[in-house]
Amino acid sequence: MRMTPFKLERFFARYEFAAPYLMCCSDCESMSVGDLLAMEQGASAALDRLWLGYTESQGHLRLREHIAALYENVDPEHILVYTGGEEPIFSVMNVLLNRGDHVIVHYPCYQSLWEIAGAIECDVTLWKTSPESNWTLDLDILKKSLRPTTKLVVINCPHNPTGYVMPKGEFRELVTLSQKHGFMIFSDEVYRFLEYNEDDRLPALCEIDDRGISLGVMSKSFGLAGLRIGWIATRNTPVLKTLASFKDYTTICNSAPGEFLATVALKHRSRIIGRNREIIRKNLSLLHDFFDTYAHRFSWVPPTGGPIAFPRLMDGDVEAFCRRLVDQTGVLLLPGTMYDPGSNHFRIGFGRSNMHDCLQRFSAYLDHDDNHGNG
Repeated sequence: MRMTPFKLERFFARYEFAAPYLMCCSDCESMSVGDLLAMEQGASAALDRLWLGYTESQGHLRLREHIAALYENVDPEHILVYTGGEEPIFSVMNVLLNRGDHVIVHYPCYQSLWEIAGAIECDVTLWKTSPESNWTLDLDILKKSLRPTTKLVVINCPHNPTGYVMPKGEFRELVTLSQKHGFMIFSDEVYRFLEYNEDDRLPALCEIDDRGISLGVMSKSFGLAGLRIGWIATRNTPVLKTLASFKDYTTICNSAPGEFLATVALKHRSRIIGRNREIIRKNLSLLHDFFDTYAHRFSWVPPTGGPIAFPRLMDGDVEAFCRRLVDQTGVLLLPGTMYDPGSNHFRIGFGRSNMHDCLQRFSAYLDHDDNHGNG
């Protein structure tokens, strides 16, 4: 298997730990180990006693119990814990797909959601969305794309990078299409619980589809990327067993401290997610004012879930714009070309608490450009 370089990750390898004002991150505000342990009496002492031997390949039972509690009609035996989110994506694609299978992928998207299928020599159809239709997933387009060889449909809601959330009725229609035509669905749900209107929250795919596969992580909604804990939730027992066997050739098992700390966080999930939702709410208010002020420079479809959006630069090359911005101000945006070569959008992240400082520097840069004609 040969894959092309992961453009987004290579971009972050260059800038993420050098730029002082990150305004494109896909995760929420993180916290220290001390702050997390302080949420639970006795947790610090328990961490001191933690045995640093091998862990269960499926994931510690207590951790799986707390992950299962995120869902309805899902038990701990339906959960397989991984190192981060990339490992389960890689594993699912390799377990489910064979050369020549047809795969349909919600697009634009995180590169591995289609790149790995392509490397397996699958025939990949990009289920493209656009700002003109508010980034809507059009089921008519999907129906026209289906083939007898369609093996898998990949979706991501709330969506990276647009913040789109699929309506519940259309989501259930997609599941019905899966049952009718025989394809499986892989649902990237890493931003679940960050919908701005809780009534918009979709059921997890694993809750309503016995064959479906849901992806979750501690990185995004919880803001705990450093724990490197992700999971697959599915009631599809044959697939889960095959995934568990495949994991013997990847990480085998997970970090004991990571699993312990993830368990603590999940016990206090309402508090952590509530804090992150409040950060997002405040930052969205700032962004609405910002994009109103600079409507002559940018257009955007306001997101409905998650900590990211995908505005469009109205004039100029977006890669050059992002490079000038970070070089001159230290403010980092992610050019949309990291998703789609023809895009003139950029990803803006607003799940962190420094948005006010970032926007001040960004605004000063734009005002200087407007006054001096350097835009």
